[in-house]
Amino acid sequence: MSDDFEKLGRMNPPKASAEARARALASAMQAFDEQQENSNATQGSARPVRQSSIFNRIWSPIMNRKLLAGSALATLLVVPAAAFLTFELTRDGAPFGEPAQEIALKGELTKEEARQKPEPQVAARKAAADERARQQEAKTVEVPATVEAESEAAAPAAQADAMANSVARDSVAPLSAVGGAQPQMTYLPAPVTEEKLVAPEQNRERFGKADSNPVKSVATDPVSTFSVDVDTASYAFVRRSLMEGQMPERDAVRVEEMVNYFPYDWPRPASAAEPFKATVTLTPTPWNGGTRLMHVAIKGYDVVPAEAPKANLVFLIDVSGSMDEPDKLPLLKGAFRLLVEKLKPEDTVSIVTYAGNAGTVLEPTTVKDKAKILAAIDTLQPGGSTAGAEGIDAAYGLAEKAFVKGGVNRIMLATDGDFNVGPSSDEDLKRLIEEKRKSGIFLSVLGFGRGNYNDALMQTIAQNGNGTAAYIDTLAEAQKTLVEEAGSSLFPIAKDVKLQVEFNPAAIAEYRLIGYETRALKREDFNNDKVDAGDIGSGHSVTAIYEVTPKGSPAVLNDDLRYAEAEKSVAEASPNSGELAFLKIRYKKPDGDKSELITTPVTEANAVPSLAEASNDVRFSVAVAAFGQKLAGVTALADYSYDAVIDLAAAAKGADPFGYRSEFVNLVRLSKGLGGSGK
Repeated sequence: MSDDFEKLGRMNPPKASAEARARALASAMQAFDEQQENSNATQGSARPVRQSSIFNRIWSPIMNRKLLAGSALATLLVVPAAAFLTFELTRDGAPFGEPAQEIALKGELTKEEARQKPEPQVAARKAAADERARQQEAKTVEVPATVEAESEAAAPAAQADAMANSVARDSVAPLSAVGGAQPQMTYLPAPVTEEKLVAPEQNRERFGKADSNPVKSVATDPVSTFSVDVDTASYAFVRRSLMEGQMPERDAVRVEEMVNYFPYDWPRPASAAEPFKATVTLTPTPWNGGTRLMHVAIKGYDVVPAEAPKANLVFLIDVSGSMDEPDKLPLLKGAFRLLVEKLKPEDTVSIVTYAGNAGTVLEPTTVKDKAKILAAIDTLQPGGSTAGAEGIDAAYGLAEKAFVKGGVNRIMLATDGDFNVGPSSDEDLKRLIEEKRKSGIFLSVLGFGRGNYNDALMQTIAQNGNGTAAYIDTLAEAQKTLVEEAGSSLFPIAKDVKLQVEFNPAAIAEYRLIGYETRALKREDFNNDKVDAGDIGSGHSVTAIYEVTPKGSPAVLNDDLRYAEAEKSVAEASPNSGELAFLKIRYKKPDGDKSELITTPVTEANAVPSLAEASNDVRFSVAVAAFGQKLAGVTALADYSYDAVIDLAAAAKGADPFGYRSEFVNLVRLSKGLGGSGK
């Protein structure tokens, strides 16, 4: 008997016929269908491996070690065992793969050919697999679009190898043991639903970073120098953030722009010969009893409409794809229509658009042909990328073409700030605008929208273009900026305006400039006419506030210098010892290159005993300064509550014809609620 088994073992097993293999697979498929109909067992298991019978665990090591390979006994066992194995692999409801893969396992057809001849059992199994995929939808989470694309690209190949994956995960015999080709062992990814997967929205807003001004010692640093700023973009942006239910980013808060957003009735200069007048008021500090506020208010001469110079304006309008939102291009169109209505018939308007490349929509056209200008505005449509630098070049070309000597030549750039095509670095644009500024063509910026607003670039462009930067979030803001304040926005009465304050060390120990961090200048820049600074328009006001600490106050933060006694005796003997500070203003006329100087000494005559005795405008501007500092995270205001800001502002609203001050009080209330505390 043993000799017979030895002979049998040395014999080559007969090759199974295709018909036999087909019958075996058909039997397995029938068993699967019966199991699907009769089984009520729940799918899945807490065990780390698929459920299987003892047969699976015995079968796998035997076949992997090839104990039966090459024997006649293997031939006798392969066909019936294959049928049973197929049943065991599928009885728990695991996906079995694409129909083409299953039919190809017969060895009669290639996968590509088999796709054309699916069997009925295969269709039934695919329907069952689809049902299981639908049950997974509740577990589907959002993923980035790139992941979605990769999953879709990988799905066909992964599904084609689904049968091999099932075998590999169960550690059973390779398919070659049952007469099939050896597949590539890869894992099947989790099913992806047909629902569109949405990538998370990205916030691409960019703001310049600047730390709040520190407290400086008068003994070591008695002089403060900065450029005036009449921009208002920060306040409008902060307002929009709060109205949308979120606290603004600290870098978006520029306190001086918030203070200067509001109209104030400061004393005016008597004539154009004196372009502006400075008024200084000293009050106690509401958030720090040991310090005082030195409030500096400057009012520009108001040019009456009959005297306003002729204007040559170029509207440089961003019509890129990013502007295709209701608060961008449609709002922009409405804003410029308001401005056109404000202009005089002899003024000229040109329109340049940019998106992918720049194009001239309207050649210089006088406002008496208003219908043509408005029609050109109405035709604007969004689309394309953003060739901002190219658009600026084209705008300067039109401004030069219609240049008005002695008049106003200004480009008005309207954009969400998304310069993403061409030479778009801040430095490149800064150099371009500085060069063109020398020819007498200025540039102002109107910002629109949220999501990709480039505030840092807008500030760079406006500051170097001798222009202003405003943010338009509503049509009402467009009315305020372009109609009510058109004179101050369009008609400069002085350029390169710089302020310098020297504090008397005998009277003042320390000081802190509130805001103007991005406008700081070196001490020597004040007398250097080559250094650019801010502009003041017709009727415009500029407000700056210092927190100063008197000599001997318990609020002094810096120790006295050990070796300053000699300087102290000299200062006390000075004829100017009664002064607290000395204010200097340097400016150029709009068409001038040489600066002129205005000086104002600050003494106790400028002081009021209490903040309540100051004017409404002073008190309200102090409330705005306090609010801005709290939003910016200035530690000096940590113990000054929002309620205190509300009380101060509400009591100082005064005449409020447009409701700006009432709106401010409501914004402070919103901040209190969003901040989650009374402070």
